[in-house]
Amino acid sequence: MERIYLDHAATTPLHPLVLNKMTEVLNTTFGNPSSIHSFGRESRKQLDDARLILAKSIGANPSEIVFTSGGTEADNLAILGTAKAKKAFGKHIITTKIEHHAVLHTCQSLEKEGFEVTYLSPNAQGEILLDAVKAALRPDTILVTIMYGNNEVGSLQPIQEIASLLKSHQAIFHTDAVQAYGVKSIDVMELGIDLLSVTAHKINGPKGIGFLYIKADTGIAPILYGGEQERKRRAGTENLPAIVGFAKAAQVSMDGLEKKVAFFSHLRETLIQTLESEKIEWNLNGSLDNSLPHILNISFPKTDVESMLVNLDLIGIAASSGSACTAGSVEPSHVLVAMFGEASDRIRNSIRFSFGIDNTEEQIVKAGKEIAKIVRRFQN
Repeated sequence: MERIYLDHAATTPLHPLVLNKMTEVLNTTFGNPSSIHSFGRESRKQLDDARLILAKSIGANPSEIVFTSGGTEADNLAILGTAKAKKAFGKHIITTKIEHHAVLHTCQSLEKEGFEVTYLSPNAQGEILLDAVKAALRPDTILVTIMYGNNEVGSLQPIQEIASLLKSHQAIFHTDAVQAYGVKSIDVMELGIDLLSVTAHKINGPKGIGFLYIKADTGIAPILYGGEQERKRRAGTENLPAIVGFAKAAQVSMDGLEKKVAFFSHLRETLIQTLESEKIEWNLNGSLDNSLPHILNISFPKTDVESMLVNLDLIGIAASSGSACTAGSVEPSHVLVAMFGEASDRIRNSIRFSFGIDNTEEQIVKAGKEIAKIVRRFQN
């Protein structure tokens, strides 16, 4: 049985070139980058080179890149670090109801410490309107944290417009770009972003490594204490093999960005056309026009998400009910609840399919036909 992996928004397989680069470093470069002897200097050179590559991938300076253990820590550092650094100027934070739990749960923890958080609602396409941000903004707002592209339905947010709105305001602007990085061309200077979170394992890099871009002169307090690594912003010996692997994954991803985006868009259209040709009932969650090309979230009326996922897995098709951290959970997607309400059937019958560089058109056609067979059994 051929297994077809359509859950790349959860994680991606390691690219062979990334594996080769990491293996090389693991075999040859073991020194601590903070050590001044030759072993340490060799590691420092590898670290500096990787930092430069990753900085260039978003139009930043190397000194603005802080390595973390992944997207979750990057989000935590951005939110908690800003709250700690700016609490004397206000305790109001703006975010959305469709953020990743790394953002939502961090904001909720701050509410217990006396911070006030405004959670903006999306429209039916999963988009946050600029007017909603403008209406929520207050003199004591210190942070606005809104994701670049949604990990469940793929909806893109008006990042540049929000940044422009905040130019004359004290609030720091953070965006979780974990899903957008590698499929969208990102220039932090052009966009006007202060803080940006990224992880490696969504772009065929290793798990357990990410970074937070911190715009120069943006005050942020550390949340880990120890050594003076990462310019005293994130303590702990840097994970050099993972960092070098991250940089290689970024190089591969950025070198073929336009081709990859076109490929993902083609796979998404192929799945849609296959489902249409099979004459089953389905509805799109989100928008095809303003979304990440590798994510497709579909509601199948008269089906049940848990049964659907089990049936798909039995025939070798891997998909998801929503964000990776809630995969396997029968709880409704908080994103779909925010978009459609708790009474909507869509929160109980929607599946996320997400594409990767290892997928083929033949796989997508086969998957579409097999999905249709399962859906037809439910709907008939």
